[in-house]
Amino acid sequence: MQTEPTQYWYDPADLKYKSPYGAAPSGAKVRFTARPKRRDAYRRGRLIARWEFAGDRITELELPWTGLDGDKDLFSAALELGDYVGLIWYTIRMERFDGGVEQTREYQLTVYDPAENVPAWFGEGATYQIFPDRFRRQTVPDPTGMVGGRWVHQNWGEDPVYRPDEHGEIRNRDFFGGSLPGIEEKLGYLQSLGVETIYLCPIFEGPENHRYGAADYEKIDPMLGTKEDFTRLCRKAHALGMHVMLDGVFNHTGYVSKYFNGDGSFPGLGAAQSPDSPYRDWFCFQNWPHEYTSWWGIYSLPTTNKDSRGWLDYITGENGIIRSWLRAGADGWRLDVADELPDFVVEAIHRAARAEKPEAVIIGEVWEDASNKIAYSVRRRHILGGHCDGVMNYPVRNGILGFLLGEDGGWFQSMLETQRQNYPHWAFYSCMNSLGTHDTPRILTLLGEGSDRKEDTSRDWRAGHRLSPDQRRLAKARLKLGSLLLYALPGSPTLYYGDEAGMEGFEDPFNRRTFPWGEEDGELVNWFAALGRARRGLLPLRKGSLEWMTCRDRVISFARIWAGETVVAAVNAGEHAVLLELPDGSRFRLEAMTAKLLRWDGETFLPVI
Repeated sequence: MQTEPTQYWYDPADLKYKSPYGAAPSGAKVRFTARPKRRDAYRRGRLIARWEFAGDRITELELPWTGLDGDKDLFSAALELGDYVGLIWYTIRMERFDGGVEQTREYQLTVYDPAENVPAWFGEGATYQIFPDRFRRQTVPDPTGMVGGRWVHQNWGEDPVYRPDEHGEIRNRDFFGGSLPGIEEKLGYLQSLGVETIYLCPIFEGPENHRYGAADYEKIDPMLGTKEDFTRLCRKAHALGMHVMLDGVFNHTGYVSKYFNGDGSFPGLGAAQSPDSPYRDWFCFQNWPHEYTSWWGIYSLPTTNKDSRGWLDYITGENGIIRSWLRAGADGWRLDVADELPDFVVEAIHRAARAEKPEAVIIGEVWEDASNKIAYSVRRRHILGGHCDGVMNYPVRNGILGFLLGEDGGWFQSMLETQRQNYPHWAFYSCMNSLGTHDTPRILTLLGEGSDRKEDTSRDWRAGHRLSPDQRRLAKARLKLGSLLLYALPGSPTLYYGDEAGMEGFEDPFNRRTFPWGEEDGELVNWFAALGRARRGLLPLRKGSLEWMTCRDRVISFARIWAGETVVAAVNAGEHAVLLELPDGSRFRLEAMTAKLLRWDGETFLPVI
C-alpha cells in the first residue's frame, strides 16, 4: 500500500472535499469527498475514523462513487457524529481498478459541544497585559509588616535583581511598588491605545514580586492596594468601556502562605504546621512536612491537591475565589498553567464563573495547539466546550516571529490554517494573541537580536545589553509588521505593557522592568494607538471572516469581511516593493518593510494605517 504524499484528491481545508469546514459540532453530519482524476481509474474509497474519546473506537465508512465534476470522480459519504464530543482521527483510503491502494495521512477532526456560548467581548477587542509591580507607582511604599521579607527600590528606573543571593537563589523579593491606584491613574492612557480588556498578572497577597505563589487569595497584596481599590478600578474601567481579567494561579500556592505556612509567618496552622490543619489535604506530602510535590520542583511553590474537595470548594464554591472576585468587579479569569489543572477542575471553574456572571470569560495558558494537547499522558478538553473559552495563542506568536525572521508567507498561512481547522470557531476567535508576555523576552529585543542569545552570552551581558541604533531601527520596523498582523487577525490582540513604549530586555526579570514613563518611544506609542483605534472601530476586524489573499515569499495579505464591509491587511517583510491585487481587482504598491491596513468605502480601498 502506498501512502499518497500529495493532496491532489483530498484537501480538508476545501469545502469541496470536507463540509463543514474545520471543527464540527456534536450532532452534525460531516461529508467527506475524495476527488481523484478520472484517468487514474479509482474504483472505491473508504474513510477510517478513530474516535479517541470513545476508547479509540474505529468506524469504517464506505465512500461510494457519487458522480463526476469535470475530469474528476467523486467518492462521497457523510459521517454522523451523534452525541460524541472529542477528537476523531481519520484517513481516506482509495483503491484503483488495478488493485493499487493509496491513503492520506491521518487528519484531525475536532468535535465540540454546540451548547457552548462564548461571550464575544474578549475576542473582539484589544487586551493590555500588566505586571502590576512594574507598571505605575504613585508613592514609594513601606514594606514593613508585609509577608516575604521584601524590600523596595527607591529609584523607579533601576534594574530588577537578577543575581542569586548568598544561598544561590533568586528570591524575587525586590519590589518597585506599582499599585492598583497607579493603574487607575493611567486608564485614560490605556483607553487612548484602544484597550478593551486589562489583563492583570496576579494581584493577591504573595511574598514575591510576581505574586505567582499566593499567600492569601482573599486579599489584595497590600503593596498594590485594597479590595476597595480593586472594585473602584473595575468600576472606572467599565465606565470607559474596558473589562478587567484576573490571573488565577490555582495549581500551586506560596510556601509562604496561610495555606502551607512553610515559614510559620502566618498565625494559623498551615499544612506544614500540623496534620490537623484544615489545609493538610490541600497539598501532596511524600514525607510530611519537608517532602512535598511542588511546581517544577521549586520548593517555594507547593502544588495543590486537586482531589481535595475542600480545596475545590474554596476555589469554585458559591462563595469561593472565582465567584467572589467576579462579584468584586472582575470580568474573567486567565488560568495559569491550565494544562496542570485536571479537566474536572477547569470545568468547575468555568461553571462557577458563568453561574456568577454569564458574560465571564475563562482563558487558559496553553503553549501548544490547545485542540490536541496532551498533558500528563491525558488528552485535554480545553476547547471542546465547558472548559476554556479561549487560550493564550503562543502558536500564532511563533508564526508571526517565524515570518518576521525569515519564514515564507505560505508557511505562515499553512500554520494558521491548521489552527483554524482544529479550533471551534468560538475558540479561534477568543484566543489571547500576543507577541510578548511576562514569560518571553521583550519582542523588540527578539526582533533586533534574532534570538534570545542564551546560548552565547552570559546573564550579566544580557542584563546590560541594549540594541544598537541599527538593530533598534530594524526591530521597530519588524514590530510594526508583526503588530499589524496581530491586530488584524481573529482573536484578541494582546499588548504586553511597555512593548508600545519600546521597552527592551531578554528573559525574566529583564522583560519585567518598570514602565518608562516620560521616556516612551513616541513613534511606537502612536503606531499602537492607531492599531487600537482600528481594532475598536472596524467591525470586520472584530467579527469578520478571514479570507486569504497573497501569502508567499515575504508577503502576507488577507481580508476580514463582515456584513458587506471589507478590511485588508497587507505586510511586506521583504527588501523590495511588491504589487498586490485587492478584492476589487485593483492593484496597489506595497513598499519594502511596510504594513498597511485598507478599508473598502464602497468605491475604492482607502488606507486606514
